[in-house]
Amino acid sequence: MGNRKIVKASGEFQVFAKPAGSVCNLGCDYCYYLKKEHLYPGHEGFRMPDDILEEYIVQHIAAYPGPVINFSWHGGEPTLLGLDYFHKITALQRRHKPAGQRITNGMQTNGTRLDEHWGRFLAEENFSVGLSLDGPEEIHDLFRVTKDRKPTHRQVMRGYEILQKHNIPCDVLCVVNAQNVRHPIRVYRFFQQIKARYIGFLPLVEPRPDAPEGVSERTVPAKSLGAFLCAIFDEWKQQDIGRIKVQLFEEAARTAFNQEHALCIFRETCGEIPVVEHNGDFYSCDHFVSPEHLLGNIRQTPLVDLLESPAQKAFGQAKLITLPRYCRNCPVRLMCHGGCPKDRFIHTPEGEAGLNYLCEGYRRFFDHCRPFVAELAALWRGRSRQDPSLAPGAPVAQIDPKIGRNDPCPCGSGRKYKKCCLGKVPC
Repeated sequence: MGNRKIVKASGEFQVFAKPAGSVCNLGCDYCYYLKKEHLYPGHEGFRMPDDILEEYIVQHIAAYPGPVINFSWHGGEPTLLGLDYFHKITALQRRHKPAGQRITNGMQTNGTRLDEHWGRFLAEENFSVGLSLDGPEEIHDLFRVTKDRKPTHRQVMRGYEILQKHNIPCDVLCVVNAQNVRHPIRVYRFFQQIKARYIGFLPLVEPRPDAPEGVSERTVPAKSLGAFLCAIFDEWKQQDIGRIKVQLFEEAARTAFNQEHALCIFRETCGEIPVVEHNGDFYSCDHFVSPEHLLGNIRQTPLVDLLESPAQKAFGQAKLITLPRYCRNCPVRLMCHGGCPKDRFIHTPEGEAGLNYLCEGYRRFFDHCRPFVAELAALWRGRSRQDPSLAPGAPVAQIDPKIGRNDPCPCGSGRKYKKCCLGKVPC
């Protein structure tokens, strides 16, 4: 590694590190990353070599400007690398961790390979895990299948039970497609039943190159997505505030307190979540892993230079610069900011290019939840006047306007709300 000048990035970042590349043991119909294997013709293996792995960890630690350095391990399927590989990761992190900083790890997995050994390791090393799960068995197994078309739900649920048994923080990631979007309450109640604590809904959008503005049959219809989110929001608001966190609802609530969005698709600009592939290649974004968005390789160009490069900054700014006038004048712009650039391929009613395919659905949902968000904002302003320490814009989680500072905390801890979750940043 040698002596190197340590230069910090100008802001916090998250890298989707892909030490197994696009290799996966499943063959999910809608997976966009399986095809990335074709970017590396002739490669016999997609396993990040030890020297590149260490170089990446060293550079990531050196570049990170905050006290808590987070690593995100993605794929493909990262567990295919084996448990020994992840022992190597954590050993390298301990070796290179600076005094006074802390390192955390997250991993996105399909869950099918998790067992007791993985459970003990993930718990001992304080990993958080994102688990792909699209709902109950008959819904999940429509698209999330093995390469020989066999169902996967039971294997995923075994993995989920391992995570629960070892008290590993788990975010459920549900891809909303043309099928499960028809059953919002059924899907949500399944997640209630399995005691999911954090749920992310990821709308599936698959453009058709042969049909401008056309999408695949699996793609979620925008209008249906709006109805799906509204139905689940109403169910959540009635009984699950403070008990279940839904990522999209958290993002809407952030606007009540003038907080920046945590989810990149709703930020005004993007570019803070690039990809480092198995060979050290650096791409602008997980959804833009393509030759035109390959900015370099960490073996030749330090990670911090790639993060701060004019090309990466321009990629992030393009989201704002290309925002259509229709979006700029939208009353829910602050909740959406035009959504993910990968989905901005249809035209506005005035014929301007660059409207998000999901606009109709997001607009319906954000309009639907605006009264709730306004109530949160008014409540927070009132509390701020009573307690100057609660300044507008201070972090806050999902709260019920009926909950007082001295009431029992809705998280179930038994403590007063003011002594527990009031003012905490959502996880």
